[in-house]
Amino acid sequence: MRELKTAVIAAIGLTLVFGLAYPLFMTGVAQVVFPEKADGDPTLIAKDYSKDPSLFQSRPSVTGYAADATFFNNQGPNQQALADQLKGYMDDYLEREQQFTPDLTAAEVPADAVTTSASGVDPHISYENAEIQANRVAAERHMPLDEVLALVDDATSRPLFGLAGPQSVNVVQLNEALS
Repeated sequence: MRELKTAVIAAIGLTLVFGLAYPLFMTGVAQVVFPEKADGDPTLIAKDYSKDPSLFQSRPSVTGYAADATFFNNQGPNQQALADQLKGYMDDYLEREQQFTPDLTAAEVPADAVTTSASGVDPHISYENAEIQANRVAAERHMPLDEVLALVDDATSRPLFGLAGPQSVNVVQLNEALS
């Protein structure tokens, strides 16, 4: 019985220290040391740009890009609903991009252009996806393609030491740069 009492007291004590006191302390320190960044970075949440063809488009989202309801569709590869959803995303992408990249085929569409991220609000797309979309953005904005691609390069994050992961482009930062 003594061990049980000690374990309960330890669990409560550790929960209070590491579950309450420590997070509150770190939040306070962050607010003082980094007041501009402590409340989060809005460029880390994707937005729905589908109404404006002159902007780069985020990945599809099953949450409607709602940051307070992040999740993925949790459908398996054998489910017809997933196949239908992916086909719809592919059809939408090709309809939007083929008029500006006429030789684009479904086989050339990057996977991230038609799949959702785990959270549903990831603002990053692949560099290849951004290159395809750059044709549309340049045409819609009456800008030289080289200028749009330079903005894509500026919004591209490179792999760590050239080793860890592919290049990705933050759509929110890229669209802000276009404004």
